[in-house]
Amino acid sequence: MLKSSQNQQMNQQQSQQQRLSPQQIQYIKLLQLPTVALEERIKEELEENPLLEEGEDEGLSDEFEQFDEDQPQSEQDDELEPVDENEEIDWDEYMENTEYDGENYGSSRGYSGGGDESWRDLPNPYHESLLEELEQQVGLLNLNEEQKLIADQILGSLDEDGYFRREIEAVVDNIAFNHGTLTDAEEVEKVRKQIQQLDPQGIASRDLRDCLLTQLELSEEDSEAKQLAIKMLRDHWNLFEKKHFSKLKNRLDTDSEMLKEVFEVVKGLDPKPGGTGNAVDDTKNYIEPDFEVRYQPPTVDEEDPDEEGDFIIELNDGNVPPLRISPRYKKMWNELKDEDSDRKQKKETKSFIKSKMESAQWFIDSIRQRQNTLMNTMQTIVALQEEFFKHGEGLKPMILKDIADRVNLDISTISRVVNGKYVQTHFGVFELKYFFSEALETTTGEEVSSREVKNAVQNIVDNEDKQSPLSDKAIADKLKEQDYKVARRTVSKYREKLNIPVARLRKQIA
Repeated sequence: MLKSSQNQQMNQQQSQQQRLSPQQIQYIKLLQLPTVALEERIKEELEENPLLEEGEDEGLSDEFEQFDEDQPQSEQDDELEPVDENEEIDWDEYMENTEYDGENYGSSRGYSGGGDESWRDLPNPYHESLLEELEQQVGLLNLNEEQKLIADQILGSLDEDGYFRREIEAVVDNIAFNHGTLTDAEEVEKVRKQIQQLDPQGIASRDLRDCLLTQLELSEEDSEAKQLAIKMLRDHWNLFEKKHFSKLKNRLDTDSEMLKEVFEVVKGLDPKPGGTGNAVDDTKNYIEPDFEVRYQPPTVDEEDPDEEGDFIIELNDGNVPPLRISPRYKKMWNELKDEDSDRKQKKETKSFIKSKMESAQWFIDSIRQRQNTLMNTMQTIVALQEEFFKHGEGLKPMILKDIADRVNLDISTISRVVNGKYVQTHFGVFELKYFFSEALETTTGEEVSSREVKNAVQNIVDNEDKQSPLSDKAIADKLKEQDYKVARRTVSKYREKLNIPVARLRKQIA
């Protein structure tokens, strides 16, 4: 007889976890969407939920009777078993509280309508994409079926900047596997060279050197500078990259003036032929501001000389349609009570309507909450950066926590608000992230924005001697002379963020 002993121990542990409700998740997702993406999201929801529709609040229709609260209890008992503990829908409350009127939100310090925006409804003109243009040009080349397959693979593998960085052997293998056609690397390279000659020239290049050389060789210009540029890129690429001007003059057997002409020829080339697409490609970089902020100076008033001007803050939601719960479904709900049909079918229908009703209400509430959160955040940013919105300068140090504390929201929520959102001002369009920067202390003990220090770095580099560019240590010394206490490492970090090359690469020909 076998005996086994088991020691079982049960531990009870209490832990607290925070889980977001579906409504909160939906609100967070809507919050991080910019205006254009929000419009698309609303279109999707309108297609998915039949109870949600565009339209202004017109009140309850007379033909839709109110729920009969005085209905005898015996008749109420004959109703279907509830879908949940509260099957009935208070349509009056839904119809009253779930409309989103689509109106623009204005600042409490002043609000002005957006004017005539009917032009927004005009459809965008169609433009062929760069890929479509290239496909048409390839169709005019004298290619056999194998070469057409290769060209299709090359065009489909282009990077955003127009380069072909895919391994050629991968193209050979893909054509063999998917089309049963055997080709080789030499044939792929032959087709790629033909595509390079299409418009824009240099498309499908393997690297920058290949791209620039292709454009030079195809250029109709016939000059000494062009020939020297080809020789420089082909034979002395490393010296060109590092801007070793003295060595280049020796290798090319030329003087400073001619070398300047050579570099001017190279500067006239396009390093990213894929970036020269057309209007369709350019729309990817088009920015539609989510806000507009205008400052109205005070009128001259002798009785109140201390009167302050107003900031007019508008949330750009002109294309966001007004939303409401469809009144038709209240009628359908009421008709289900009197309809003589299968109890199970009626229950499923009412369950469907109730589910879609709640979903529509959550969506409308989430949009309303999104708009309020965005406006509160923008108003607070303006309040903390008044000097900038008045004069275009004087940006103060400000971090996400400064806004979060004032609007009583989590820092992560403010991060979602400012990420990818833009504001139109008198001084240009700025991403909301632009207004956030750490504080740096000057030699006099004052706090300044790191953005201000970056501007000072840019100004120093713009005005340096290009024949003898300043090192990061020298820039730090220059900043100290302007009362900015910044270490060399910090200068290096700011220089990289400003996309400023190191001193050696900023050097120009004497």
